[in-house]
Amino acid sequence: MQRTFKKRIAPFVEVALANAKQARSAGDPQQEFNHLERAHVLGQESTYWHVKVHALMLLWAIRNGSTRETLGQVFRIIGAATKTAFGLVPQGNTGGANVSPFKKMPIEPELATLIRRAKSDL
Repeated sequence: MQRTFKKRIAPFVEVALANAKQARSAGDPQQEFNHLERAHVLGQESTYWHVKVHALMLLWAIRNGSTRETLGQVFRIIGAATKTAFGLVPQGNTGGANVSPFKKMPIEPELATLIRRAKSDL
């Protein structure tokens, strides 16, 4: 199931990542991180996307000189790599070090719809 979800959610995660890259090019690090958070919510049930987004958040933290975010992302990468396949992810969590890595959060309706679409017929 995880491989099918990974493929089906990919276009939506890739849009969020492209928007993050565009925000970085425009010199807007906050908007870049907002798009990374959206990518995280969308892809967190796929080990591949979950780890990739946390790695991109780590690079963001390093580029922006945030020690707290850097340390938080190292911890989250380990968790994403070892826990996602077992379904141990807090739904809706935006993935940044500003929230507990264990806290469930509400999912924006738009993102919830995309996740449901990716899961349909699985």
